[in-house]
Amino acid sequence: MSLAAAQHGFLSPTGVEIAFLLVGLVTLGAALVTVTTRQLVHAALWLVVALGGLAVEYLLLTAEFIAWVQVLIYVGSVVVLLLFGLMLTRAPIGRSPDADSGNRWAALAVAVAAAAALVWVVVDAFRTTWIDLDDPAAGTTRVTGQSLFQNWVLPFEALSVLLLAALVGAIVLSRKAADPPPGAAPAAGAPGAKEGAR
Repeated sequence: MSLAAAQHGFLSPTGVEIAFLLVGLVTLGAALVTVTTRQLVHAALWLVVALGGLAVEYLLLTAEFIAWVQVLIYVGSVVVLLLFGLMLTRAPIGRSPDADSGNRWAALAVAVAAAAALVWVVVDAFRTTWIDLDDPAAGTTRVTGQSLFQNWVLPFEALSVLLLAALVGAIVLSRKAADPPPGAAPAAGAPGAKEGAR
């Protein structure tokens, strides 16, 4: 254990640790509201708060490159893509009872089990690890960029393909929602409606 770990513990937290805990609580609350609200647009906006909270957590851990990637990719791209898909598919703005499948208890059980597994894995992997925030930052742009483009190139490119597939899917869904069914009568204001009336 390092000297920094011996000087303070859980009963004497630093300001950074208190801020980390408070931001974590806000992020957790925003994530819970995201998955429990019945308004799709509100869910997307609360997702912005949750992902922004994660970016602040990365900044508190002195990983500024990961924090700005979180803001640019997830907040600036993924959430905008979700809102773009909602607008193109003409999703209802207000409350959407149809968005609830009725499997809340099964979903809650799966979520609790997944959260317990993730917490156990992280605690087991970093049980004796202590991050000294006074040391030189380990998550700088140069270190993270070298690791990203040397060891994680394939997952990085796979993520870009996934985002492209989501964008194409949103466009396909919007075209299906805009085109009328093959045997449907034209709308009252459509040009074909007057010709059919004659």
